[in-house]
Amino acid sequence: MYTALPAIDIPPTPWTGRNDGDGDEHRRWWQAVAPHSSGNAGTGSRPAVVVGFRSDEGVLRNKGRVGAAAAPTAIRNALGPLAFHLERDVFDAGDVAVDDGSLEAGQDRAGRVVSELLDGGNLTVLLGGGHETAFASYLGVAGSEAVRSGKRLGVLNLDAHFDLRDEPVPSSGTPFLQMARAEAAAGRELNYAVVGISEPNNTRTLFDTAGRLGVKYLLDEDCSAQAAHEFVARFQEGVDVVYLTIDLDVLPASVAPGVSAPAAYGVPLPVISAVCKQVAASGKLLHLDVAELNPEFDIDSRTAKVAARLVNTLLA
Repeated sequence: MYTALPAIDIPPTPWTGRNDGDGDEHRRWWQAVAPHSSGNAGTGSRPAVVVGFRSDEGVLRNKGRVGAAAAPTAIRNALGPLAFHLERDVFDAGDVAVDDGSLEAGQDRAGRVVSELLDGGNLTVLLGGGHETAFASYLGVAGSEAVRSGKRLGVLNLDAHFDLRDEPVPSSGTPFLQMARAEAAAGRELNYAVVGISEPNNTRTLFDTAGRLGVKYLLDEDCSAQAAHEFVARFQEGVDVVYLTIDLDVLPASVAPGVSAPAAYGVPLPVISAVCKQVAASGKLLHLDVAELNPEFDIDSRTAKVAARLVNTLLA
């Protein structure tokens, strides 16, 4: 019997996709994913649980083009037809929805969901939403037993932007400054690294803030496969658990047109995919999210399909 987590606003609905048969040899994501319930234990590797965060309030506040609230459904739709080769069970816990501008309350609810799922031994996947999704993820990760017990947390962001804005209200541009302040209040220092920073799309103030906070970053123009691998390897050496956040605008606009702020340059998809494989193979991945898909501007669902492919890569 399905029982929703208390902070979930919208229960999971059945996934759909192509049907080639019911046997394991024909299995696709839509046939493999089951609704999450408190009785789910999973078999094989650590189970993964997908949660949607239907929000574009942060993008609206950050003066971006809205539409990201529809992204969790679009990513599920892109995942559904993919062949399922994973050696872990995958569950869907439904969505947290931000309505009437109530971003902070929605982030709190999503954070509670993530914490509960992490403490249940799951690998959690939060599907945004704008990049305000990241602070919801942080609340969940910081509230988990893993971090509260003293494991060193590293936040790895694949993104063209620092998202370290100092604004009167939280938005899609503020989550990592919010994290830094929350970590400082907890007596810790935020260990934050970014792959794909676009120098022309981050002001000097943002670079100065990054420097003051000790943020490690790799510019998009320097993101060769080797440079990215070495950067991520150094980052992972100093942490026990990793929260990986993927802002899809890290990719070139031709690959990811359906985002709030398409990239003129971007990091090649093979490099981003290799970083995902590297993080997954480390055994340190605690939680991941995907943000900034805007289906309204997504030509041929290209961006949703890329998001689905990256999620599949990380969970495989």
